[in-house]
Amino acid sequence: MAGVFTLARLSEAFLVLRAQQQGVALLWIPLVTLAFSLVYALSAYPSGLLAQRYGRRVPLLTGMAVLLVSMLLLALPGMPALWLGVALYGLHLGLTQGVFAAAVAASAPIALRGTAFGLYYLIIGLLQLLAGLGAGWLWQRFGAQAAFGAGAAMAAAALLLAALRAGGGARSG
Repeated sequence: MAGVFTLARLSEAFLVLRAQQQGVALLWIPLVTLAFSLVYALSAYPSGLLAQRYGRRVPLLTGMAVLLVSMLLLALPGMPALWLGVALYGLHLGLTQGVFAAAVAASAPIALRGTAFGLYYLIIGLLQLLAGLGAGWLWQRFGAQAAFGAGAAMAAAALLLAALRAGGGARSG
């Protein structure tokens, strides 16, 4: 499930490219990174509290839905859609990244946790490379809307997969 979700996440570089394409002046481009990083930082702790109280599925499913909306907004023209999409991208990171790390830690034996995290991040990195190549090809061939649309489609697939797997207990992840 984390793999499908990773394929939905376009790299932060695509957010910067989209902002430039939408007319954000080069001087202000760092605000894109600042905006999603700030939202990410502010949402990570409350997301952890949410996961402790209701289980990891609640922030995970919410984060996947937020990513879906973010990708759809980023496909649209205009500054309001751009900035809201960027902020929601940060929110999805805050809702999901700690959940995935907690799932790796919970599923690995203590003696193999370092190995488990190494393997997890190796696979995630390779999938992000694959997603970036695909999104870059779509962007070049069909435009930004196609790249973000594909991200939205993958986010919808990840959300559906996660919802189907959510049939178990409320606190598991």
